[in-house]
Amino acid sequence: MTPVRILLVDDQLLFRKGLRSLLDDEEGMEVVGEASNGLEALERVRAASPDIVLMDIHMPVCDGVEATRKIKLERPETKIVALTVSDEDDDLFEAIKSGAEGYLLKDLRPEELFDLLRGVLKGETPISPAVASKLLTEFRHRPRRDPTETPGIELTHREQEVLQLVTEGLSNAEIASRLYVVEGTVKNHVHNILDKLHLENRVQAAAYALREGLIEAPGKQEQAP
Repeated sequence: MTPVRILLVDDQLLFRKGLRSLLDDEEGMEVVGEASNGLEALERVRAASPDIVLMDIHMPVCDGVEATRKIKLERPETKIVALTVSDEDDDLFEAIKSGAEGYLLKDLRPEELFDLLRGVLKGETPISPAVASKLLTEFRHRPRRDPTETPGIELTHREQEVLQLVTEGLSNAEIASRLYVVEGTVKNHVHNILDKLHLENRVQAAAYALREGLIEAPGKQEQAP
């Protein structure tokens, strides 16, 4: 099996080396390079063509958000996952808007990180639980918009069901089990949803759906009388 090729981008040398040791010891994963800032990251991506970039947010010279934008412009197929200590709203939303496929905090256990990275290549979007809660809370407290006010969005009933479960943080496999369909069918639905909404990844879709009132915010159904 071809290993997952990973680029580490972080200005803290000690953290990079420790993470590299963990990843290199994990079967099916290979660190193909390191960078200490966003500009170095772009150069390493050009040279090594990694599958996944683990990107810190706050770095000198060029931060992770700007680096993500630059890499996505040149190599849109490269998966970028923010790995940071920052749980600030602005960092989260800017990273997702710039094209990042996920947003993880550095307090993850190694086994969680490995599983989440494998999921990235299956089209899943890794989000730390604390960050996911913050994201959903942000949109849950915004006024719900009448879906009729959002022109041009026509999701099928099944696509709405899939989008609801994506917003709840379920993986493709979990959605398939919930809806009694095969995982490939879910992948097709997610692809169609992103295409119709003109979005790049599942996190953007979840945020958009909540903001535009396309689905119910998780937890509202249970709160109804």
